[in-house]
Amino acid sequence: MRKIIVLALGLCFVGSFVKAQTLDSKFGLDSTKTIEQASIYTEFVKQKNYKDALPAWRYVFNNAPKFQLNTYVRGEDIMMGMYSKTKNPAYVDTLMMIYDQWIKYFGNHNRLGEGYAIGKKGFNLYRLRGISDVNAAKEAYGYLTKSIQMEGMKTHPLTAKMTFAVADELLKKDMITKDEYVDLYMKLSDYAEKGIAQAPEKSKEAYEDVKTTVNALFFNAGVADCATLVGFLQPKFDKSPDDLATLKEIASILRRSECTDQVLFAQVAEKLYQQEPTADAAYNLAMLFWKRQEFDKTELYLAEAIEKGSNEDPAKADYYFRLAQIKLSKKQFVEAKKNALEALKLNPNMGVAYILIGNAYAAYSKNYGEDDFDHASVFWVAVDKFIKAKQVDPSVAEEANKLIAVYSPHFPSKDEAFFRSVTPGVSVKVGDWINETTTARFR
Repeated sequence: MRKIIVLALGLCFVGSFVKAQTLDSKFGLDSTKTIEQASIYTEFVKQKNYKDALPAWRYVFNNAPKFQLNTYVRGEDIMMGMYSKTKNPAYVDTLMMIYDQWIKYFGNHNRLGEGYAIGKKGFNLYRLRGISDVNAAKEAYGYLTKSIQMEGMKTHPLTAKMTFAVADELLKKDMITKDEYVDLYMKLSDYAEKGIAQAPEKSKEAYEDVKTTVNALFFNAGVADCATLVGFLQPKFDKSPDDLATLKEIASILRRSECTDQVLFAQVAEKLYQQEPTADAAYNLAMLFWKRQEFDKTELYLAEAIEKGSNEDPAKADYYFRLAQIKLSKKQFVEAKKNALEALKLNPNMGVAYILIGNAYAAYSKNYGEDDFDHASVFWVAVDKFIKAKQVDPSVAEEANKLIAVYSPHFPSKDEAFFRSVTPGVSVKVGDWINETTTARFR
């Protein structure tokens, strides 16, 4: 009887041991070999010797899938390294399998679970295949958007940037709709704003980069027409007409898209100013009246925005520039230049401010001096400003070059200069409120 009991206990032990040595156990089919092979590939990966790491890693991946998350993290390194060296598409296929098995066995991981892994899958699928294969790009986009949906504010900033970059490419190929694109823009803008507000100081830059990238792509995409934006934003306003964050978001988008003549913008701008009469709220009203060509009111609210605005706020340069435009339209050239220079103090690379000063000079030319030579000399300093504009801001180069081409033929002639004893290359002072020194050159 005792032997039977001992035998039965032994069989139970063996049964338990056999059950433990399966794919479903942490150490897989052979615990000793799993640990050994994991140690081998880990050392090779540290040396970036991915080729020799591959056999040991493959054993753990196939025979002990539950062993550790590191199998998938290091597997990603190995496949990326091997693909980089060989360009063999089989390594991309294996990389996608890694993400699938990562999700299967470690999808519930607190930090690096399903949402994170599927984001990595989309990110690398696009990098490795999506740039040249639109169908792969669409597949990658699906993974990326699902990751953002699952991760929320835990989404890595690089994933957010990549998602919108892919969306931008798909939009150009008519593979996503304008509504989808605008909706994603709104979500990622909100994500970036919250990240900037909530993240530790050392991490804020990453979220600011997301905001800059997403905004640049969106406003260059050609989908930000007023009708589309209002159709998308009106329901948000109707749902939360007094929510400050919603009002600010709507106002910012409509203003950047130059949709300040819309009824929705007027509603939002007025509510914002009532709730929080900040510099930005005053600027919203200024742009509202600008579109209505009520320039006295525009000027009033621009002055308020400037008074309330901080010199640390990049938007204050825009306030000064807009006021300079108003002054120029009223032929108040001294004030136009003054405000443009204030804008340049805050943003030295504001090419449009240099163009405005050049235009102010050119508009004043007939009033400067006593004769044709004096009038024409003003075009020297005007062109100087256009040249400076494209030097500091290449985005205005086309406009600057057109203006240079328009005004250069109006330089003084050599005959006119002869009677003033002015020769090419000498320094010439253009006085009055212009007060600039330039170099003589002739038409």
